[in-house]
Amino acid sequence: MLFLVVLAVATVACFALQKPLRKFPAVFYLGAIVLDTLYLMGAFVGLPHGIRSVLMLLMQQCTLSLALFVVVMFVGVFRTDSFVGRWLRPIRSELSVLACLLAVGHMVLYLATFTPRFNAGHAVNDNVAVSFGVALVLLVLLLVLGVTSFAFVKRCMRSESWKRLQRFSYLFFGLIYVHLVLMLAPSALRGGAASQESMVVYSVVFVGYGVLRVVRALCDRKVSASSKADMSAAEEFEPLGA
Repeated sequence: MLFLVVLAVATVACFALQKPLRKFPAVFYLGAIVLDTLYLMGAFVGLPHGIRSVLMLLMQQCTLSLALFVVVMFVGVFRTDSFVGRWLRPIRSELSVLACLLAVGHMVLYLATFTPRFNAGHAVNDNVAVSFGVALVLLVLLLVLGVTSFAFVKRCMRSESWKRLQRFSYLFFGLIYVHLVLMLAPSALRGGAASQESMVVYSVVFVGYGVLRVVRALCDRKVSASSKADMSAAEEFEPLGA
């Protein structure tokens, strides 16, 4: 499946480009904006076949952006002192911004395609209507989470407020999965092999992430409780006047 190939390449790129992305994030952000611009231009003007094919592959179904979001998601299931945690956690915000920027082109074209149909009062089946509603919520979350992932915005916010706001990322990831299922379900139910395959892959990725993230939270809580117990024990036996 194409998504798995893009995900594998994106994961390798995240490790290989960790230092440049951390040092020069604006360069990567500019590259994402260029890709969005070319993708939107391709919908209205002719582009060379090779460029158009690459853009369709990476941007049409938000494939590259989704792959980066999955990397950001799974970083959270590793311990902070693991190799993945130590290498990718420092660029997690930059990857989030990059993924958000790459999703803009897809969302603009998606909304531009479906909004006129709703405004004109054309009949739209329930699946498309719900999917469109989910897409609107995703757009709002994308803007909020994307903007607050910029380093200078994060520095302007209280740490507690920023962390509380970023918890909406779990809702965002969940709604991405809902949106994907809604878009793929009609074709999958009609026997479309490609759609069925995609639903299985996305289900494994997102459900698997949910399970692993819960396991990580429980493990972290256990370690935290154990550390507090050790500290309490040390204080209890600490000599008076120490």
